[in-house]
Amino acid sequence: MTAHVELREITDDNRDAVCAVRVRPDQKKFVASVKKSLKEARKKPQLSPWYRAVYADDVPVGFVMLNWAVPPGTRGVLGSYVLWRLLVGAQFQRRGYGRAALAQVIELVRADGGTELFTSYQPGKGEPWPFYRGFGFQPTGEIDDGEIVLRCALT
Repeated sequence: MTAHVELREITDDNRDAVCAVRVRPDQKKFVASVKKSLKEARKKPQLSPWYRAVYADDVPVGFVMLNWAVPPGTRGVLGSYVLWRLLVGAQFQRRGYGRAALAQVIELVRADGGTELFTSYQPGKGEPWPFYRGFGFQPTGEIDDGEIVLRCALT
């Protein structure tokens, strides 16, 4: 059974522990680190970054970041709600934490009035496409900076 998973704000008290969460070496080509993600969020406030630590009980096991309620037509984003980053630490994978986190994100986006969620991924061996397909994401036919764009209808 999977531990209780919750999305928590990143604060000065937990930032170092959350930044210490790392994916497997072979996954680094697919997702940036927490530290790099937080730096990007600071540098791109126009993209409305929203991020949280993924906790299993009281242990930080992952990280999620979205573009949150971005106004339509904003340059550089795929849609109003875009899953920008999702990662689970190497030692915590295959326990359902990523699925639980994404399920919570989807519910939060719906509650905020979002009708679709976009993401993209770098194709290659070990790619996250099967994970996203399990949530109903479908390819849009677009490629963004070498990544395959996916859309999940939330209605």
